[in-house]
Amino acid sequence: MPHAPAPAISRRDFLSTGAKLGTALLAAPYLMRAASAGGGSDSLNVALIGCGEQGRVLLNACLKIPNIRFRAVCDIWPYNRRYGERLLKKFGHDPVPYEDYRELLASTPDLDAVLIATPDFMHSEHTVAALRAGKHVYCEKLMSNTVSGARAMVAASRETGKLLQIGHQRRSNPRYLYARDRIVNGDRLLGRVTNSTAQWNRAVTEDLGFPANQGLSEAVLHKYGYGDMHEFRNWRWFKKYAGGVISDLGAHQIDIFNFMLGTYPTSVIAAGGRDYYTTHEWYDNVFAIYEFPTPSGLVRTQYQVLTTTSAGGGYHEYFMGDQGALKMSENPKYTKLYREARAPDWDAYVSQGLILRPGSGEGAPPPVKPWEKPHARLAGLSHASGAVDVRESAELSAWDMPVTLDKAIHQPHLENFFDSIRGKDTLHSPGEVAFATAVTVLKVNEAVAARKMLAFAPDDFKA
Repeated sequence: MPHAPAPAISRRDFLSTGAKLGTALLAAPYLMRAASAGGGSDSLNVALIGCGEQGRVLLNACLKIPNIRFRAVCDIWPYNRRYGERLLKKFGHDPVPYEDYRELLASTPDLDAVLIATPDFMHSEHTVAALRAGKHVYCEKLMSNTVSGARAMVAASRETGKLLQIGHQRRSNPRYLYARDRIVNGDRLLGRVTNSTAQWNRAVTEDLGFPANQGLSEAVLHKYGYGDMHEFRNWRWFKKYAGGVISDLGAHQIDIFNFMLGTYPTSVIAAGGRDYYTTHEWYDNVFAIYEFPTPSGLVRTQYQVLTTTSAGGGYHEYFMGDQGALKMSENPKYTKLYREARAPDWDAYVSQGLILRPGSGEGAPPPVKPWEKPHARLAGLSHASGAVDVRESAELSAWDMPVTLDKAIHQPHLENFFDSIRGKDTLHSPGEVAFATAVTVLKVNEAVAARKMLAFAPDDFKA
C-alpha cells in the first residue's frame, strides 16, 4: 500500500521547526546532564548526619534518585532523628538511627558516602571524621564557619583520596551551567560584563521553637556544645555556630560571582548591623561590594541580604554588560535576558537556538501596554537639537534561555556527587573550589566589623 504524500510545509514552518531543533541540539548537553546523571546501575550505601530542615531537603531529593540506599541516619535530637527514619522507611529504606555520628561511622562499615547537613560549626569535625573513616562526603554549604575548619576538610580529602562535594547546588543546575558557558562566556551575548548584583530579601520571620515536651535536656545540649534550645533551634543567628545571613543565604549567590566570572575578588567593603532582631547576635542585614579583576576589565559586584522585607524581587543574581544583561535565579520566573539597543541583532542567536525570542519562553510575562511602560512618558522629550532621546525611551526586551530544570533544585548536584563516586562524572563543587568561596564569603563579616575595605591575596583562596 503506497504511503500517503507528506503534507506541504511552508518556508516559515521550515524555519520555525529548524530553530526549535537547533535549540534542542544546542541545549542537549545541559538537558542531558540533568537527565542522565544518577542513572547508573551501581547501588550506593549512604548515611545522613543531620535530619533537620536542610537534611530533609537532601533526603527528599535523594528519594528521587535510583540506586541510593540509606543505611543510617544520625541526629542528636530524637524529634529530627525519628522524622528521618520514618520518612526513609516509608520509601522502602531501613536505616539504623544514631545519636552520635562516631557510633554511626564505627558501626556501618559498608557505607560508600555520608551526607552532612548539620550546623556549620560541626561541618569540619563531621566531614574530617567521615573522610578518615573511608567515606566520600557531601557536605552542605557554607563549608565551615571558619577558614581553618574549611582548610582541614580539604586536607582530609587529599590525605584520604575520598571525594568531598560542598552543597553549592547552583553549580550543577543546567540553567546556570548554560548561562555561564554560552551566554556570559562562550557567545558573550552580554558583551563586556561590567557589573553584577545579587540579593536575597525575605520577610520577617519568628524564631524557631519546638513542640511541647520535645526539648533536649540541658546535659545533652551542653554535651554537644549548645547553650540552650533557643540557640540549638536558631543556631544560624549565633556567632559560635555560624556566619550569619551572609553565610546562610549569601553563600549561595556570592559563589555564583566566582562561578560566572571565573575568578576571585581582590577586595571587599561591607556594612551591616543587628538592627531589628534583639534575640540574635549576627547582623540581620548586610551590604557588600567586591572588585573582581577579569581579562576584559574590572567587574564590581554588589550583594545585599535583608531579613525584614521581601520587597525588591526576592532572590536573584544579575550580570550586566555593555550589550545585555542576564538576570538569574533558581526560580525560573525571575530568569531573563535583556538586550541593549546598541547590541548586535540577536535574531541570529535565535536561529542557532542559543536563546528564545521574547514571549516564546516558559513563564514569559504578558505584553506591556504602551501606557504602562516605565519610560513612555519620556518618549516625546527632545534635546535642544530637536532629536528625540531614544536612550531614555527604549524598552529593554526580555529573552529566554532554552534550558529548563524539571527536578528538585538539589537533585542534579547530588546526582553529580553520586556519579563522581561511580567514576562517571567529576565533582562540580569540590573542596578546593568551595574553600575559595568560603574565604570570599567569610571576609564580608570581617569587613563589616572593620568598617573599611579589606584586600584579598591570591594565596588566600588556596587551601
